[in-house]
Amino acid sequence: MAPSLWALLASSFVSATLLPGNSEIVLVAVLKAGGASPAAAVAVATLGNTLGGLTTYALGRLVPSRLPEGRAVAHVRRFGAAALLLAWAPFVGDALCGAAGWLRLNWIACTAAMAAGKAARYFVVAQAAALL
Repeated sequence: MAPSLWALLASSFVSATLLPGNSEIVLVAVLKAGGASPAAAVAVATLGNTLGGLTTYALGRLVPSRLPEGRAVAHVRRFGAAALLLAWAPFVGDALCGAAGWLRLNWIACTAAMAAGKAARYFVVAQAAALL
């Protein structure tokens, strides 16, 4: 894998955790530099961001269940794993992933929803980058 894709993988992973990051900028930079095909770059960004989301999901499973529920938990309780289609969204995405873990939702369904939402976001970013 090209060095630029490793950087994209790392950036997208960090961006999906509670740590700050901006994988969209790295994705655009990789595409503009010609470091990878758009399909490969979107796939790598999606993989890294989904793995980061699953890390937050796993951390949510470690939180004691006796804590009071927050707004994110209420949304995930209402919509189930489908709520994780929005796991890419700034600020709320991390909370949704953590809430899904806290509620102990099926990790396979959560992974599929996370990956679908994140892939769609990166696809849109890649399309926008092509117009620049």
